[in-house]
Amino acid sequence: MNHHRYYAGLERTVETCVVGAGDFGRSFIAQGMRVPKMRARVAVDVRIEIVEALYRELGIPADRIRACRTEAQARAAWEADAWIAAEDLAVVLPLPIDVVLEATGHPEAGARHALMTVQAGKHLALVSKEVESVVGPILGRLALEQQRCVTPIDGDQPSLLIGLVTWAETLGLEIVAAGKSSEYDFVFDPDDETITCNGRTVPVPGFRTLERLGERDLPALVAERSRCAAAVPQRTVPDLCELLIVGNATGLTPDVPALHVPILRIDEVPTAFTLREQGGLLGGGRRLEVFNCLRRPDELSFAGGVFVVVRCHDQPTWRMLAEKGHILGRRRDTALLYLPRHLLGVEAATSVLGAVIGAPTGGLEPAHRLDLVAVASRDLTPGTLLEAVGHHHSIDGVTAELRPAAALADGAPLPYYLVADRRLLRPVRAGSVFRLGDVELDPASTMVGLRARQDQMFFDAVPTWLEAK
Repeated sequence: MNHHRYYAGLERTVETCVVGAGDFGRSFIAQGMRVPKMRARVAVDVRIEIVEALYRELGIPADRIRACRTEAQARAAWEADAWIAAEDLAVVLPLPIDVVLEATGHPEAGARHALMTVQAGKHLALVSKEVESVVGPILGRLALEQQRCVTPIDGDQPSLLIGLVTWAETLGLEIVAAGKSSEYDFVFDPDDETITCNGRTVPVPGFRTLERLGERDLPALVAERSRCAAAVPQRTVPDLCELLIVGNATGLTPDVPALHVPILRIDEVPTAFTLREQGGLLGGGRRLEVFNCLRRPDELSFAGGVFVVVRCHDQPTWRMLAEKGHILGRRRDTALLYLPRHLLGVEAATSVLGAVIGAPTGGLEPAHRLDLVAVASRDLTPGTLLEAVGHHHSIDGVTAELRPAAALADGAPLPYYLVADRRLLRPVRAGSVFRLGDVELDPASTMVGLRARQDQMFFDAVPTWLEAK
């Protein structure tokens, strides 16, 4: 595809606002200074000083930065072609902005910003997957009513994987599995028998004998690797959250609710992610999966990239492709096709520009197929604040599973990021799913209200649980 031709219809510069000046926000604004068809000179964070400091770090002269706390100040700054820093999205929404990127990662604040954006008639790039996993479908429908769109962003795995899946489907390739590698590689040092992951090094005695698949039974090897590396976290909620977005967009489904998440070398992926009767891990085709990329320090990384495993129907064709370096499974009947990158805000502009020309990078239409359900990983007592913290916005004592989407009702499972930052009302035992009534849900919450509307729209469900409050 020639990208210049694809975006040739843009007759003016696309104006953006990013909410959340963290790692993504920084990378987006920095690259936005170089994107020919886009500008990124409006940013919002909880404190104006955060945005001002970011602008200065990027080399923006101090006399071109304006702190805006009122709509009038924002309008004057816009007309002066200044760089605008704000701490309230409402202050800048009246400006002629085309696309708002919600990148706070905060479930409740993100839902509020997203709804404000849609109601203001702007396109929404929903970087905060925490919001997308709970109320993304309703936001998408509401945007369509305004002749606008909600899109994921290239640079993050959901959008890139949706692109790879739909590319494969366009070619008529049979998809056995699709997914991503985990965010951080498992880097194995065979001399010390250690694995380093996300800056932490742990001993894994005996792992040297497990490093290569060879002709061994794959499920058994995967289980032994997991046991041997038990000190290294092997599942993260954000991985499941991202695949939920892909499942809603493409119809692909998880093989098991928590995914298999094996530790694999790159060349083992098409052997592992095939059917059980063919020596793999899966119970069927068109499955969503994550793997932990196992490599030595001097080997190439998967870079948190995305992949599809496809069926090799014409053996001469795939023999030829294997000779050119493409990776086939051990039985030579599956192949790995992958994109070893996700560049965060550096490549987000393709989705931003796509939103404006009517080509967002998500699904063809909003769909609610999967829920990311909260599950207790230890016994939790009433009164516990289920605070989402850290880079991954994880909740201590709570993990997640991917399950078929369902409306909230008495006893129904609760989405992970609907549980986040709320107080527990009833005890939840380890291994149990959180259910409606277990946590305190504020009827005034934007996310709670949006979820109720989503249940009505997609399941024709009357939210009596909300009315009762």
